[in-house]
Amino acid sequence: MRTNDNRGRYDRSGLRYPSDLTDEEWEIIAPLIPPAKRGGNKRTVVMREIVNGLMYILGTGCQWAALPKDLPPRSTVNNYFRRWNHDGTLDRIHHALYDRCREMAGRNGSPTAAIIDSQSVKSAEKGGS
Repeated sequence: MRTNDNRGRYDRSGLRYPSDLTDEEWEIIAPLIPPAKRGGNKRTVVMREIVNGLMYILGTGCQWAALPKDLPPRSTVNNYFRRWNHDGTLDRIHHALYDRCREMAGRNGSPTAAIIDSQSVKSAEKGGS
């Protein structure tokens, strides 16, 4: 929860773009990024910049062609997005950040209960017998 006491934790004015990762956020995400494939050329892109490019696209909702020029090329960012979506890397990153947010709120990393409302039950009944 954003209060005057912890306002500094949410301040992103020192970053190039508000969607860029802080050092603390990168420490959580970096171990989840798959290593470069064996064989072939060495990886020449900075992975943090790839994630910053993805966060810019997802945060602003802009078109791929509108990705700023100081981020990696849109084709490179898009290729990593498609690859990580396919191999589950994005899901692992989301889960790690979700757990971290819950822990920061003083909760267990994984929810211990679920609620099914009447709309969920109604939609399940339409499926068949």
